[in-house]
Amino acid sequence: MPGSLVGNDLSMPEHQESTMATPVRPLAIAGTALVLTLTGCSGGSGSAGPSPTASSSTTPTATTPTTSTPSTPAATTPTVAPPAKTARTAAELTKALLALPDLPAGFSIDKDSADEGPDVSVSSKDSRCARLVALTNADNPPGSKVSAGQSYSGGSQGPFVDESLDWMGSTAAVRALQQSFKKAITSCRGMTLTIPGEGRSPISVDLVSPPKAGTDPVAVRFSADSGPLDGLEVTMVTTGVDDVVLAVTVIAGAPEDIEGATQTAVAKAQKSLGARTGA
Repeated sequence: MPGSLVGNDLSMPEHQESTMATPVRPLAIAGTALVLTLTGCSGGSGSAGPSPTASSSTTPTATTPTTSTPSTPAATTPTVAPPAKTARTAAELTKALLALPDLPAGFSIDKDSADEGPDVSVSSKDSRCARLVALTNADNPPGSKVSAGQSYSGGSQGPFVDESLDWMGSTAAVRALQQSFKKAITSCRGMTLTIPGEGRSPISVDLVSPPKAGTDPVAVRFSADSGPLDGLEVTMVTTGVDDVVLAVTVIAGAPEDIEGATQTAVAKAQKSLGARTGA
C-alpha cells in the first residue's frame, strides 16, 4: 500500500476497500465565478477665450492697458495602467500538478477514461440542489480560462486521487467561485449519483472541514448508504492558489489521504506557479 502524502510518514489503512472493481472518475465539481464590471467616466468642459478682432480704424486711440491673468492648465495626473498579469498556459498548469516523485511509492498515474463512455453524473428533484447539480456536472468551473488535470491510483483498492487546476484570471474570481460553491453545498442535503455500468444510488451531501491549505478552502463529502453504490464515499476539496482554483478529489481514502493529497498538491502548485501563500 502507498505511504503518506505528507512527509511520506503516513500509512494507508489496509482495511480500506473500494466498493467497485475499477476506479470511478471523480466528480467534476465547479463553482460560479462572480464577474464584477466596474465602469467609470471622466470628462471636463472648458471655455475658449474671446477671439481677437481687428480694428478697421487707422487712427490710433489711447487705450488703457489691461492685464489678463493667463489661465493655468488644470493639473492632470498621468494615468498609469497596472501591470497586466501574464496569462497562465496549459503547460504551466500541467507542470504545477502532482507528479509521481511527489507521491508515495505505490501510486501510478491513471489515464482519463472520460471519453470512452458516459460520464458520472448527479441529479436531484429538489430545487435547492439545482445549483450544486449544475456545478457538479460541469467539466470546468464557469469562468475558467485554462485547465489542467490528472488522476492517480494508489492501487486496486485505492485511494484514488484526482487533481485539477483552473486559471480564473484573478484572485477575486477565485474567491467568488469558492463562496458560490460553499453556498451551493449548504443549500443541498442529498442528490442521486449515477455511474454508468455500476448503477445509481442516493447520496448525502455534507460540508466538512477542509485542510488548511491555500485560500478560502472548501470541502464536501458525498456518501452513498444504499443501492448499488452503497459504501461509496467521495470527498472533494477546492482552494485558491493565487488566481488559480485547485481541486483535489479522493475516493476510497482515509482522512489522512485527503489531508495529505491536498497539502502536497497546494505546496507543489504554490512553488511552481510562484503564488502567494496563505490560508
